[in-house]
Amino acid sequence: MYRYFIRRLIQMIPVFIGVSLITFALFYIAPGDPARLIAGQRADPEVLAQIRKSWGLDQPWYVQYIKFLGRIVRLDFGRSFKTNIPVLESILERLKATAVLALFSFIIAVGIGVSAGIISAVKQYSIFDYSAMVIALLGVSAPVYWIGIILLLIFGFKLGWFPLGGYISEYGLKAVVLPAIALGTRPAAYFARLSRSSMLEVIRQEYIITARAKGVPEKLVIFKHALRNALIPVATYAGMVVGDLLTGAVLTETIFAWPGLGRLTVQGILDRDLPVIQGTVIFIAFIYIIANLVVDLSYALIDPRIRYE
Repeated sequence: MYRYFIRRLIQMIPVFIGVSLITFALFYIAPGDPARLIAGQRADPEVLAQIRKSWGLDQPWYVQYIKFLGRIVRLDFGRSFKTNIPVLESILERLKATAVLALFSFIIAVGIGVSAGIISAVKQYSIFDYSAMVIALLGVSAPVYWIGIILLLIFGFKLGWFPLGGYISEYGLKAVVLPAIALGTRPAAYFARLSRSSMLEVIRQEYIITARAKGVPEKLVIFKHALRNALIPVATYAGMVVGDLLTGAVLTETIFAWPGLGRLTVQGILDRDLPVIQGTVIFIAFIYIIANLVVDLSYALIDPRIRYE
């Protein structure tokens, strides 16, 4: 298990370097001069030259990248062009709000999706199965911003059950209900379809048929023998969902005025604040990498055969 963990940890290094290289390229791909973004479009050439020197923008790109990579390792994402506040400080300030939204969305996605998928597999070709899969198809097809707008119109504007935007500090847990549903609908639909197909594949295996032939109670067959093996592909997608919820929160937080990383990223794009954009992208990529590592380790816990391979 320890060697498996070390091997997966080493494999993360080239992925992280690739993400940092692509993110660093934003400085050269994005239109505009970073020095002018800091000092303004009407700044004197002497001022621009001083800014380039102080920020290291006058050095070759590979020197800038090495320094950029060194700062990332130290969790130093630089300072915002607009506010001059350290980017890491802004990220940590917004992280709590995004984590709360992602947590509630994940609970909704797993709770509804996996439960619906398992019941659909056990009751295949029933009315519940057909209804759940039709709803799952609609959930997969609907964009998150469309779901958010519909929820706001019906439950926020028309019925007035939930606030139209804001954070928990203003409206309590009511504030998180609509954005969590909007953000969790699509992964819930994927969970339902994936868990159903995985469970159907498992319950057709010979050891399940043998357990039933021996008279093992159906609940024990499903929850002890079948469910554990059916959870392996579900665990894979669960790790991806963690990153998807963070990145998908960009649209959701904008629609619901949620003060998280998504709104910080959007504001950085609107302001052309490259350090903020770089910092949020690298931070979210780091979350993705960690989530995949956790998923890989969970394989060994769910299926002991993996730890011996």
